[in-house]
Amino acid sequence: MATQNASEDEQIHLIQVDPVRRNISLALTQIFVWPFIFLIFFMLLTFSKKEAFRTDTRYILFGHSLLVDILFLLLTDLVVILSYNVVLIPLHLCVPVCMLMETITACAPLTILAMCLERYVAICMPLRHNAISTSRRALMVILMIWFLSFISPLVDMLILVSTASREYLSQKTHCHYEIMIPEGIRRFARGLLFIVGMLIILLIEVVCYVMIFLAARAASSDKNSASKGQRTISLHIIQLILCSAEIVCPYIENVVMEYDIQTYLTVRFVNFLVFSITSRAVSPLVYGFRDEKFYAAMVYYLGCKINVISSDTDR
Repeated sequence: MATQNASEDEQIHLIQVDPVRRNISLALTQIFVWPFIFLIFFMLLTFSKKEAFRTDTRYILFGHSLLVDILFLLLTDLVVILSYNVVLIPLHLCVPVCMLMETITACAPLTILAMCLERYVAICMPLRHNAISTSRRALMVILMIWFLSFISPLVDMLILVSTASREYLSQKTHCHYEIMIPEGIRRFARGLLFIVGMLIILLIEVVCYVMIFLAARAASSDKNSASKGQRTISLHIIQLILCSAEIVCPYIENVVMEYDIQTYLTVRFVNFLVFSITSRAVSPLVYGFRDEKFYAAMVYYLGCKINVISSDTDR
């Protein structure tokens, strides 16, 4: 526990090293994050307004990925603002926030996997697609994703409550998941399990990509659909690689910190933008702009909104 307290003091010191850098980093974070938040929010509104999307497995999973992404961005931005302003919160209030963030982080790759498998069934098993991919099953898959994602933070919380001292549980801290796993060996095990899980998901994605590729070569018709499926899964693989790199970044940052604090702050900030934020921006690009039906709906609702504003202005 003493090591954790020392690490906490070190983090506060690093944040206060250069107030100008801190303010610039905080401003850039807001400029980078909020356009994605507004875009994803608009996509969620588009999804909720059209019944065809709410009853289609493909779009239900996409809507769930949007919900997970916007929750992650909002919570992450809140934590960043509190950290850069050195606002310490009682640990017992941080724990629920950390558990929710960890659950959401785990939900993202599992949702990507579900979307990939849905594309595989649609392209490689077209005659059984309507029977397998139903809206009810999509909702069951989403519930299963949340259940599986919640297991790890629940176990960590129970271990923390049963092993930590009262002084540790009553202290004030920054909200980051490491407060729930202060032991170094458990942090290493968490990172290792996360990487193994990502590799398994990546392997399944690659297998689906190869099967779709073979189906595209064998098909005498609807090659365009198979080709789109390949490109979609390719983007999903890129997104998973970005998510996987996110868990490795802290280990790289710790090595850099031993040599130069300023370089460490720069590396940490770049890693945050590239791997934590950008990985959540891939889903809107995959379906929001590449999917013709969803893009047409977005343009339609955006056009209606602009027309309403123009009519009010003319009056």
